[in-house]
Amino acid sequence: MPGTVPAELEITRAATGTLFQLAFTARLHGPCYRCLDDAVLELPISGREYQATNPDGSEELRTPYVRDDNLDLTAWARDALALALPDKILCRADCAGLCPVCGKDLNNEPHVHDEKATDSRWAALESLREEL
Repeated sequence: MPGTVPAELEITRAATGTLFQLAFTARLHGPCYRCLDDAVLELPISGREYQATNPDGSEELRTPYVRDDNLDLTAWARDALALALPDKILCRADCAGLCPVCGKDLNNEPHVHDEKATDSRWAALESLREEL
C-alpha cells in the first residue's frame, strides 16, 4: 500500500464563487511499454475546479467534487491523475524495446538479424519467382 502523498490545496473565494486548486506529485511503477523492464515515472499533477455561488442549474458552473458543502479530494485526485497519465509508460525516452525476431532487449544487446525471415506460406510464390 502506498504511503501518503503530500499535496497542496488552495481555496480562493471570489465574488461569484469558489476556485479550488490541487497540486501533488505522483510516482508510478510499472512495466515499460517497449522493453517490459521496470519503469518509474514521476508525474506532476495539478487540477483546478470552480464552484459558482449561484450556479442556476448550469453544470459548467458546478464542480462534481463538491457535495453537501464537502470537497471529495480522493475522487478529484484520482481523476486528475487519470487525466495526466501518458499514453505509454517508458523506462526512458530513448528505449529501444525488444527485438521483433528473437525477443532480446535491444537496450542491453543492440543487434540486427542478417537473414530475412521467410514465411512458409509464400514458398510456392518464391519458387515461381526463381523460375522466371
